[in-house]
Amino acid sequence: MTRALHARAPNTRQPEPMLAGEKTWGQMFLVKLFAIVPLLALIAAVPIAWGWGMGWPDVGLAVFFYFFTGLGVTIGFHRYFTHRAFKANRGLRITLAMVGSMAMQGPVIGWVADHRRHHAYSDRDGDPHSPWRFGTTPAALAKGFWYAHMGWLFEREQTNAQRFAPDLLADRDIRVVDRLFPALTVVTLLGPAALGGLITLSWQGALTAFFWAGLVRIALLHHVTWSVNSICHLIGDRPFTVRDKSANFWPLAIASMGESWHNSHHADPTCARHGVRRGQLDMSARIIWIFEKLGWVSQVRWPKPERMARLRA
Repeated sequence: MTRALHARAPNTRQPEPMLAGEKTWGQMFLVKLFAIVPLLALIAAVPIAWGWGMGWPDVGLAVFFYFFTGLGVTIGFHRYFTHRAFKANRGLRITLAMVGSMAMQGPVIGWVADHRRHHAYSDRDGDPHSPWRFGTTPAALAKGFWYAHMGWLFEREQTNAQRFAPDLLADRDIRVVDRLFPALTVVTLLGPAALGGLITLSWQGALTAFFWAGLVRIALLHHVTWSVNSICHLIGDRPFTVRDKSANFWPLAIASMGESWHNSHHADPTCARHGVRRGQLDMSARIIWIFEKLGWVSQVRWPKPERMARLRA
């Protein structure tokens, strides 16, 4: 009898808090380093290219590592780990976590926790990076654009992973990859340099590959990713009914690997394809389709016409 009453007792456990204290001084230093140094490299890119030179190996390596690590974020960090748009086998799951980490956007568990919090509070109090944070006047939106684009990265508050990513904290493989983030950062920076040196058989080839396929590539990928947070919550097409300001912004479709179909994504977050309308390029969805054909993923949540019709504005 006592056991039965206990089984029917209401769950009085309080939900985990939204934040988990503040980032340490070391974490803040690394965030600033990873955000600012590649940006400075990008700013310096044009005059350096004009006066120093850039070879085809640099272009090839930069393009390869841009899409290789970018797809690790879009397919892995975002569509798989954050939204569970499909199921992946263990090998692919670990690979996606490692390749996504090589984009230098932070360890996988923290990235997922921040993004799940964004969806829970999109463009409201609690959203870590809404451009509407300060109001709707031109000055407020200018300030909000900067904040949503990269200013939020310098805030000390830290999203509570116990609340927003308990499934990843319970996954031993992902915890290991999360701790390997510093080592994977070294790999993503020095890997292109090593390949550039081998291809050209020169130290100059290693140095130019480090600059273009390392620093500049990371800076460009950072700003394309951050543009989804900033631009895609300010301007664009809104064909679907959502509770926030998310919008589809077609000029970023290729560079973002399909992530800029942001209104479509917020309308149906667990869908594996964001570019759901005819002509909307979505490279990430095409790669997921290939993984499905190879048998590496299953239970893919593809868009269904009846579901999309219900969501249409």
